[in-house]
Amino acid sequence: MKIAFIASEGVPYIKSGGLADVVGALPNALAALGHQVITILPRYAAIDGNRHNLAQSVSPLGVWMGDALEWCAVQQARNGAVATYFIESDKHFSRWGLYHDADFNDYQDNARRYSFFTRAALQLCRDIGFAPDVVHAHDWQTALAPAYLKIWHWNDPVLGGSASLLTIHNIAYQGVYSFDSYNYLGLQDGNFTTDKFEDHGRVNFLKGGIVHADLVNTVSPTYALQTRTPEFAHGLAPYLNDKGERYLGILNGADYQNWDPATDPLLSANFTNADLSGKAVCKRELQKRFLLEVDASIPLVGVVSRFVPQKGLDLLAATIERMVIEMRVQFVMLGSGEKSLEAIFGSLPARYPGRIGSFIGYHEENSHWIEAGSDFFLMPSRFEPCGLNQMYSLRYGTLPIVRATGGLDDTVEQYDEASGSGTGFKFWEPSANAIYYTTGWAVSTYYDRPEHMQKMIQAAMQQDFTWEKSARHYEAAYRTAIEYKRRLG
Repeated sequence: MKIAFIASEGVPYIKSGGLADVVGALPNALAALGHQVITILPRYAAIDGNRHNLAQSVSPLGVWMGDALEWCAVQQARNGAVATYFIESDKHFSRWGLYHDADFNDYQDNARRYSFFTRAALQLCRDIGFAPDVVHAHDWQTALAPAYLKIWHWNDPVLGGSASLLTIHNIAYQGVYSFDSYNYLGLQDGNFTTDKFEDHGRVNFLKGGIVHADLVNTVSPTYALQTRTPEFAHGLAPYLNDKGERYLGILNGADYQNWDPATDPLLSANFTNADLSGKAVCKRELQKRFLLEVDASIPLVGVVSRFVPQKGLDLLAATIERMVIEMRVQFVMLGSGEKSLEAIFGSLPARYPGRIGSFIGYHEENSHWIEAGSDFFLMPSRFEPCGLNQMYSLRYGTLPIVRATGGLDDTVEQYDEASGSGTGFKFWEPSANAIYYTTGWAVSTYYDRPEHMQKMIQAAMQQDFTWEKSARHYEAAYRTAIEYKRRLG
């Protein structure tokens, strides 16, 4: 099959969250199965053209938006076996951030930016003669692709036969914008209705994408079930339920090329489940780096996250001091997000020296050190479509402490205190108390049942969430999308 990925971010070029990991890894996994895959991304200012050997590909590229023709250029690089194209437009992408400014305020022209990018990506396929069997769109930023295929390209010699798959990575972010931008989007008046793009007088990118896509999926089976309910779907449950069997969950994979303690070049020592001595070295070095008391006997809990309510970090903020006061435990924090949470977590090392360490911001090496050197990894999410860090943690022998939601519930096996089986510790109530008591359960296991800890670490490190498995599920999904396209038009 020929597959065109259209996405707003992707490693190794640009990343703000788990979407980038998927877009970086899945195309190569599909290429390894024999498919021809291209990826199309925006050319953000933050992408280092020299580092990634970007070269000019198409210039100029004309894109119709509303009733006006806009121009851009296209650059190209390679990510493994996959050709990656970058839509270059200074007006839309030459700015500080991806989706928002330094104060986390969304750019007011996001509707125009990402509708332009999506139409440019489809136009690029036409200009280079790449006729995809499937156009794979991701999240609200490119959710207009299924609609554009049906509205403008239904009889196109290049794109007319292309089926569409829309992957929802987080349904909380839907791309809802003022109607003022609607004419620019080029979606035609007849599609601004309550059963398509209209959402309380505004334009909802994700809603319209769901309606027009030949197939829709999300990134774990449990999240697919949850988002069929009003509690988790943020208003879109009726439209997902209307898809019937054309809405499914496919669990993300883990990128073991970059996340494997046996080969990880960022670690101070490598290790495997057969020889964990390197993990002890990593813990010692992590304690030193974050100015914690260097003591192998103290359990260390790691957190790498966006500091936002979705991730439950406000709940953690309400109980972390109680935990370090009442338990003999250490915490190391890495992340950024809401300024109030940054202030809380950034101030804790000074208040609890030797017990809590933190780094406000993103730091790739520190994230690897935390995965390798921690004993436990805490993810108290209110909801979690899939989650990747718990998969990385399992591979690094760092037992997850998670709320049993979405992909966290699918990938972590609950500890059985009677037998010592399991791969982590789960709780169900999104509350500070649940975090406190479940972390306490993990800490008591560390001190009182070390043989269970070792059994769980061995089981955790042997879990297998390779992208090849996920790619085969996507392969089947693409065939299903193509079949629906042929049947329904």
